[in-house]
Amino acid sequence: MAGSVGVVTDSNFDAEVLQATSPVLVDFWATWCAPCKAFSPHLEAFATESGEKIKVVKLDCGANPKTASRFRVTTMPTFVLFKRGGEVSRMVGVAKGIHGLRQTVAPHL
Repeated sequence: MAGSVGVVTDSNFDAEVLQATSPVLVDFWATWCAPCKAFSPHLEAFATESGEKIKVVKLDCGANPKTASRFRVTTMPTFVLFKRGGEVSRMVGVAKGIHGLRQTVAPHL
């Protein structure tokens, strides 16, 4: 869904992310993670400004440990950009803010 942040799980990750025709940014987050919650409005804004160019989704690592482990996510939040079924970029944490997220994604659009 362009312009809003979707939700993926262990069961639909491959179909929604790896098989997607457009680049997909995945926010690996956890319900107990304060920085994750604080960054959420910025992620929504990023999804809106990106429009059709990129799909933005969230994966709750606590509820979906298989996928988090599969992509070696140990720190939350971790933002991973997938393109054509593979990881092309990663940003760990929110210290770089929305500007850092834009820089992480821009070369791959």
